[in-house]
Amino acid sequence: MYELMVETHFAAAHQLKEAGGGCERLHGHTWKVEVFLRGEKLTEEGILIDFREVKKIVKRWVDKLDHQYLNEILKDINPTTENIAKYLFERLKKDIDSERIKLSKVKVWESDDACVSYKKG
Repeated sequence: MYELMVETHFAAAHQLKEAGGGCERLHGHTWKVEVFLRGEKLTEEGILIDFREVKKIVKRWVDKLDHQYLNEILKDINPTTENIAKYLFERLKKDIDSERIKLSKVKVWESDDACVSYKKG
């Protein structure tokens, strides 16, 4: 089984609901996003998928969050790092999953020492 990962970043603001303390006030982060894909079969060229193709798909979804107020983007959910990871996973899965390649997880870092991973089942 092969697993590849691409990484990107985005900056955005949010206010957490009922988190207590300073996180309920408007604040921002520069989030790091890691997207993991897996598959067993390589192409004839010996690759799972071209990194450029994966980066293009990831950029399309991350750009929707970049320099935004996440409470407006994630309207019906609390814009926690956990919910950001799930939001990205669900959207990326539709664009990435094929018979040969599957999105395995999305990891979102809100700081250098705190992150959340989301994966299905």
